[in-house]
Amino acid sequence: MKSLLSFFRRLTLIPQGITIVTAAFLPIFAIVSMFPAVPSIIQHFADNPDARWKVPMMVSAPGLTIALIAPFAGYFVDRFGRRPLLLGATLLYAVFGTAPYFLDDLGLLFDSRLALGLSEAAILTIVNTLIGDYWPDKGRRDWLTIQGIAGPFLASGVILLSGPATAIRWNGIFLIYLIALPIFLAMLFCLYEPAQKETVAVTAPVPAAKTPFPWAPVLLIGAVTLAASALYYVFIINGGLAFKEVGVDDPARLSRLTATPSLCVMAGALIFRLLGGWRDSLQLAAFFLVLSGGLVGIGVAPDYRWMIAALVIQQTGAGMTVPTLIAWAQTKLPFEHRGRGMGVWTGCFFFGQFSSPWFVHKLNDLFGTMQGAFLAMGLFGIVCGIAALVLSRRPSHPLTSTEAIAS
Repeated sequence: MKSLLSFFRRLTLIPQGITIVTAAFLPIFAIVSMFPAVPSIIQHFADNPDARWKVPMMVSAPGLTIALIAPFAGYFVDRFGRRPLLLGATLLYAVFGTAPYFLDDLGLLFDSRLALGLSEAAILTIVNTLIGDYWPDKGRRDWLTIQGIAGPFLASGVILLSGPATAIRWNGIFLIYLIALPIFLAMLFCLYEPAQKETVAVTAPVPAAKTPFPWAPVLLIGAVTLAASALYYVFIINGGLAFKEVGVDDPARLSRLTATPSLCVMAGALIFRLLGGWRDSLQLAAFFLVLSGGLVGIGVAPDYRWMIAALVIQQTGAGMTVPTLIAWAQTKLPFEHRGRGMGVWTGCFFFGQFSSPWFVHKLNDLFGTMQGAFLAMGLFGIVCGIAALVLSRRPSHPLTSTEAIAS
């Protein structure tokens, strides 16, 4: 009877799950949708000597805002609730996202992208918080897996729309951000404000007194997430330069060669789900070793064939990375601090996005090749994975009341 009730409970949360998975894609959408339009925007502002560097920076500008704002967004999430802030942030996403369609000044476009990052920081923090609020561990893993599988399909759809939108008008791409409006309506009708007693009922008893903020776990979450994110974005940002060093410098050929390996992101999401019974430290070790092993393989590949084989491994690890980090972070955060904790997670993940190209650039200067930079970053990740393996051998300790709430 209990299993039947549990099944129907999960069934009633399907609309919430679909809405959260879709909403979580909005911040990624802000980067994926822009890359096909960058040449057209640079051409439009050809008279501006700074356009060649300002336009690419405009693409990644929301990520910097997210890194700076997300930890503070988490405070407001815990203070004022999840649903109202998420609804407001999604509406602002539509406003700031489409604003460049009505602007013709590169400086104002840049400012609107920074403002877009404000709404993205809130959206990411809240949807990751709601995953922990609505479901216990098994349900979280189910929906994180679905999110990992759906992501590549959503990205492909966005890229298909981006080309025709840009062909109509140089800034036509920005109208695609209106997709936030139907997602807002889905939030309005499907999402509800979770209560602390409801969340804890499926995990463990809660003491009446408020728990202190878990500084040590949150700092650990931030450090691990920052390192993982820096590794995660190595190929995304610099993969084309690594392939160029083995003779692949035609963009069309590069797209053809990497299309199939990129599907391994979905395989990584499925592997994440299969490892659900493993200890947290072993799951962290698994994605660090797979992701970093792929980077090492790219770094030592003698030709493009070996590089593609290494890319299969790297993309599999990439598919494991984000869901593993989120699921692990959720186990460390009690309900009343979950918003701030996931705000720190979001800020660190996007600061990793911002800092990754800087580290890779410095390593490229040090070793003289992009492949050398990939090798160095991969070896760093393997050290992280070995450290997690060492931690996994430590004996488990009984949970404190605070840890029981978070687990």
